[in-house]
Amino acid sequence: MSKDIRIERCSGPALAQYIPELARLRIEVFRDFPYLYDGDYHYEEKYLQTYVNTPESVIVLALDGEKVVGASTALPMKFETEELKRPFIEQGYHLDDVFYCSESVLNKDYRGLGLGVRFFEQREAHAEFLGGFKHITFCCVERPIDHPRRPASYVPLDQFWNKRGYVKHPELHTSFSWKDLDDTDETPKPMTFWLKE
Repeated sequence: MSKDIRIERCSGPALAQYIPELARLRIEVFRDFPYLYDGDYHYEEKYLQTYVNTPESVIVLALDGEKVVGASTALPMKFETEELKRPFIEQGYHLDDVFYCSESVLNKDYRGLGLGVRFFEQREAHAEFLGGFKHITFCCVERPIDHPRRPASYVPLDQFWNKRGYVKHPELHTSFSWKDLDDTDETPKPMTFWLKE
């Protein structure tokens, strides 16, 4: 691992060259608890195309030389899916006021170096650059405490998110369906939003 890790922010068509690496990285990282995602490369490429097609989007890249070792995505909520927009509409938020941080994925060998903090800083800086937002949000999956695949060493990231100024909002919740490892079908997973003013 190089010590020369750089952070870059990309938006719109400039992202296209990174789609294959980002798809691979998402599948690799989301296999772990709590997501346990049995990834599909073609789905990932299609999903990531949303960021290429949305000029206001951003992907924050962590690069070791030319290798993508981490990435974090975000875009205005109004460009997101109905599953993500619905809770905010139902709770009386104006979608134009909400900036959505989609996910952060980071190769295991590069964790503990402060890159997670940099991802949040850069996405928030992009929201400020675009202007006009009152809220920044993200959502995470809720798994039961006694889930059979929960590692004994697993520590939720709640404290990390609180330290960044995010507060859990149980009234803002949705669900996404995907296929867990060893499952044959997709099942819905509860997702809860965290919000920063």
